[in-house]
Amino acid sequence: MQGMITIREAGPGDGDVLGEIHAISWGVSHGPLCTPKVAAAGVRERRTKWDAILAEGEGEGKGKGEDTILLALLDDRPGAFARFGASSHPGLAEIHTFFARPDVWGSGLAAALLAAVLDRLREAGHDRVHLWTLRDSAQARRFYAKHGFGETGRRHDHDFGEGPPVALLELERTLPGP
Repeated sequence: MQGMITIREAGPGDGDVLGEIHAISWGVSHGPLCTPKVAAAGVRERRTKWDAILAEGEGEGKGKGEDTILLALLDDRPGAFARFGASSHPGLAEIHTFFARPDVWGSGLAAALLAAVLDRLREAGHDRVHLWTLRDSAQARRFYAKHGFGETGRRHDHDFGEGPPVALLELERTLPGP
């Protein structure tokens, strides 16, 4: 059963909301792949970093540089967010951060947020978008595949400094036409 979905740009007062979504969902998705010490530090860091990121921006919804941050709400309750913009790969846009609280998985909120992100990127003149996701997250990979993303073959490991590195893979897709 889908409730009312609202998507808006994140504003200067949304740092705590973004941090809570990021900490909870990162803890569920990444935490089990890390040592307990790294998982706890990762949750703490994600909970507290978003006020500074929003403060670096140039107006509502802007993070560092020209990135945009969209916040998705389900029945007026924040449930997911995405940070996106330019990529280090020439000619591509990148979704830098995309997280949804586990309690909204399957609600349609993440799909609506992703559609809004893709529309914004297309409107900004981009033709293609890429992102990095956990190799070992079948759920994330299914979600992105369902929405037209395919593997590029590029992979890398992220080393948190303790325990085994976390394997990431790159996904890419063409942006929808107008």
